[in-house]
Amino acid sequence: MMTEPTRIPPRDDRGTQPAPWRRPGVVLWTAAGVVTLGFLVALEIVARGYGFSGPITEQSREVIFAPESGPLLYGGLALTMVVLTWRQRLIALGVAAGVDIVFFLVRWALDADMNFGNGALWVVLGVAVLGLTRRTGHERTLLLKGTGLGLLLVAGHKTGDTWLLITSKTRATVLDAYVAAADHALADPSWLVGRFLNATAPVSTGILHVVYGQLPLAAALVGLYQLRRVAVERRFPAHHLVRTFLMIGLLGPAIYMIFPVVGPVFAYGTDGGAWATANLWPDTLPPVTDPRPIPFDGITPRNCMPSLHTAWAVTLFVHSRDGSRAMRWAGTFWLVGTLTATLGFGYHYGADLLAGVVFALTIETAMRCSAHGWDRAGVRLVALGTTVFAALLASYRWLPTEMAARPWLFGPLLLLVTGAVIYAYVRTARAARAAREREPKPEVPGQRPAPEAEESAEPADPTDAAGAAEPATTGTGTTGESGATDAKPELV
Repeated sequence: MMTEPTRIPPRDDRGTQPAPWRRPGVVLWTAAGVVTLGFLVALEIVARGYGFSGPITEQSREVIFAPESGPLLYGGLALTMVVLTWRQRLIALGVAAGVDIVFFLVRWALDADMNFGNGALWVVLGVAVLGLTRRTGHERTLLLKGTGLGLLLVAGHKTGDTWLLITSKTRATVLDAYVAAADHALADPSWLVGRFLNATAPVSTGILHVVYGQLPLAAALVGLYQLRRVAVERRFPAHHLVRTFLMIGLLGPAIYMIFPVVGPVFAYGTDGGAWATANLWPDTLPPVTDPRPIPFDGITPRNCMPSLHTAWAVTLFVHSRDGSRAMRWAGTFWLVGTLTATLGFGYHYGADLLAGVVFALTIETAMRCSAHGWDRAGVRLVALGTTVFAALLASYRWLPTEMAARPWLFGPLLLLVTGAVIYAYVRTARAARAAREREPKPEVPGQRPAPEAEESAEPADPTDAAGAAEPATTGTGTTGESGATDAKPELV
């Protein structure tokens, strides 16, 4: 008796391939986008309340009006172009330059403010439109990530400017007297380095002005080096310099609101004008008295505690360790030069720099763990860095007189706790890197398997081989699909 063969139901891919909006990566990026947008809207509302425009308005107006910084917009375009092929990059640069030429001619004819960079912003927005309208799946996500990265670079700068204006409007007094007293425990390094630069000017000051001012450019070069394989591998690395850089710029100004400080060149130098306590920096050390808040103007940013230039330079140094020898030397040079400039120009106290180092390593660890997974060592290091950072700020605020009276105790103690965070970071980072190197490498879309793998995977039955090869002819070239081996992704 013949029995009807059992029908095997077709495989339901929905059980193994979640909908795009349910994938963890998409959910994380969506949540981050919503939080970022909410933060920018809130900052815009606060800025409007104080009578000036916020980051959203400032960035939106640069679509038409003269930008504040053309190089910054082209830096954002460079980050966006990491997702493009070389042909597309040439097209993007050509379009950006063409748009800027048109804007230049129109502004010249109308006698308007002259600057460049609108073309770069137009191209970045155009990549977003291309991703939304002409791409799907993984390619759409990749283009939108590149656009978001470029726009965040510009938005981060605008957000920082808005934060600084808010600090000057909302903090009528500054705590420089407290930090200056605590800095006696560190032998007043700002006064020491300031006198050194005055003695070696203009050579030393000329070099350090370039180093200090071009820190964003150096960071952009390191970031582009880390992202150089995105166009080939069709994915971003899990962690890179730009992520930490943006997070430092986002969180740092919030600390300015808690601990407003303007710096020795303003509080004790000529740049403070009539608001300066006295003209003491860098030739005469400030007296150790009972510190009190100092009234200050409504223009100078309270942007010293912690030193974000120090935090960014430390982050640049950390990420340059994975580059070539020249990049490692450049990262070291920029770190030393930035620390010297922040002290020697009177922008920061030594206490600010220690707080900046701890701040940077704590955020770097948190960002790395968020990308590669949290482990016990990472959690401990973030907890240690947060505790040390809070203890530093508390000691500067509540124990400055005691610190100045006992430099032999508090000076080494400040260096010791900062060194403990550095040592813990080095150990944790090395262990995490060794663990990642032991993990199997993920497959790269568009890359053919090694010949040995092809031979070992070749089936014995020719019919099976034909059947196995059939799906490869219909691949789309996206990550995780069977046809990705022969695909050559092209966005235009």
